Amino acid sequence: MTFEIWLAFVAVVFVFAIVPGPTVIMVVSQAVSHGKGSVIPLVAGVLLGDFTAMTLSLLGLGAVLATSATLFLMLKWFGVAYLIYLGINAWYTKPEEYSGASVAQGTSKFSMFKSSFLVTALNPKDIVFFVAFLPQFIDPASAALPQLFILMLTFLSIIAVTVTSFALFAGSIRHKMQSYQARRRLNKASGSALVGAGLLVSMMHRQ
Repeated sequence: MTFEIWLAFVAVVFVFAIVPGPTVIMVVSQAVSHGKGSVIPLVAGVLLGDFTAMTLSLLGLGAVLATSATLFLMLKWFGVAYLIYLGINAWYTKPEEYSGASVAQGTSKFSMFKSSFLVTALNPKDIVFFVAFLPQFIDPASAALPQLFILMLTFLSIIAVTVTSFALFAGSIRHKMQSYQARRRLNKASGSALVGAGLLVSMMHRQ
């Protein structure tokens, strides 16, 4: 793999990372609700989710999903249901009065980590995307494993930077919303965005 091919991969992944999808919407919504203290568990969940999706792709699940409509739909609708569940939960959550806390009481960091991991890892289109995308940048004349390692590490690094930036920005907005009513509206907006992301995924068709 030449340096030019690697640069092309970086450019493509960067565009992929900044286009808002279910994962970005979920991270932003959670960070708005819970503040900057949620950034680390949310980003960690996304990175582990992407790593899981890439690993499953390389193990052959991507090819199975590409040919099995039933399995594809099962994973798709599980992801849709989970996003809508998160949205409804955010809609009805009563915000605490502003106290400068980074994470809302009653919401564990593990819970936020789990949410971002599941939304990212169980997106079947991402798994199919990886199995079709990564091989395009592999030089068949060289050993594939070192190239895959570089591409995966590059992908995760770019995702880490972009998702962290989204989460920090969203978390900073939260601290400007100090009244109970403002936070209530913020939770409803976050919940609506998550439900909208779920509905968007439900309308996606396998290519």
